[in-house]
Amino acid sequence: MCQYLSQPTTAHYEAVKRILRYIRGTVSIGLRFRRSSSTGLSIFTDADWAGCPDDRRSTGGFAVFLGPNLVSWSSRKQPTVSRSNTEAEYKALANGTAEAIWIQSVLKDLSVFLSQPPVLWCDNIGATYLCVNPVFHARTKHIEVDFHFVREKVALGALDVRFISTGDQLADVFTKPATQLILNRFSSNLNLVHDVLD
Repeated sequence: MCQYLSQPTTAHYEAVKRILRYIRGTVSIGLRFRRSSSTGLSIFTDADWAGCPDDRRSTGGFAVFLGPNLVSWSSRKQPTVSRSNTEAEYKALANGTAEAIWIQSVLKDLSVFLSQPPVLWCDNIGATYLCVNPVFHARTKHIEVDFHFVREKVALGALDVRFISTGDQLADVFTKPATQLILNRFSSNLNLVHDVLD
C-alpha cells in the first residue's frame, strides 16, 4: 500500500483496514522451528503474471527451507514488466537462486556445509527448461542476465532446479491472493502454528 501514499483513495483506505483486520486476526500465529539433522536447502519460487492491475508488473516470491524449517521468504513486485509467464517465473527463480547463494554463504561462515546442492522448485516448465538448455532462445533475449546467472549455477552443479506442480507450490501463497482454505492447507507446510501466545 505504500506505493499509493502520495495520492490515496477510499479504495486504498479500505484495503489498509482489511490488512489491519487480518493482522489482528492472526496475532496468535507463529513460526515453529524444529530440531533436525537435515541441512538440505530447498527453495520454492513462484510468480503471478501481470498481476498488478495498475502497471501490469508481476509479483514474485520465494520460500527457503533449511531442512524442515522455513528460514527466509519474500514477496515483492518485480521491477520490470514481464512479457510472458515464463519470464515472470524465471525472474522469481533468479531471485530465489540469489537468496540460496546468500544463505549458503551465511552457513559457510557458521561452519555448516551442505552435502547436496540446493534444490529449487518451480511450477513453470518453460522456466525450468531455460535453466538447463544451453541454447539461448530469441524469445528470452531480454532476460539474458538472469538466464546466465541461474544457468551458470546449474551448469556448475551448485543448484538443482526441479519442476513441482502448482498445487504443491508452497510459494504460491506469497504471490497470489490466498483464501482461508489455501492458507489453512499450506500453514502446516510453512510451519505456522496457532496459539503461540498461550
